[in-house]
Amino acid sequence: MPMSRIAHIALVVRDYDEAIAFYVGKLGFTLVADEYQAEQDKRWVLVSPPGAPEAATTILLARASKPGQEAFSGTQAAGRVFLFLATDDFDRDYAAFTVAGVEWVRPPAEQPYGKVAVFADLYGNFWDLVEFK
Repeated sequence: MPMSRIAHIALVVRDYDEAIAFYVGKLGFTLVADEYQAEQDKRWVLVSPPGAPEAATTILLARASKPGQEAFSGTQAAGRVFLFLATDDFDRDYAAFTVAGVEWVRPPAEQPYGKVAVFADLYGNFWDLVEFK
């Protein structure tokens, strides 16, 4: 069977509810799933950008559950941009994120590939907001 797509990307978080508040409340993501898994005493929490197709890659908000894991929350990409959020209207989303209190790390810039700015999520992971040309 050929590989066809990446289903989920795990993002280490300190707390499910604070992560949901950021991604859903501030970024406007859709809460795809929030299911308790009793056998592992954890939740299966998936979020995706609004309007993403059903088969799109989702982000699994994975609560740190073992000693040492929480230290990786916010550092999974060693200080580099970790995730890239594509938009069809950069100015609209930049303004909405700014009003919501998103922390911008680098201001908007025109690049050969499009318009981009870098923001930090609540744990310090860096994201590109980018409107590709």
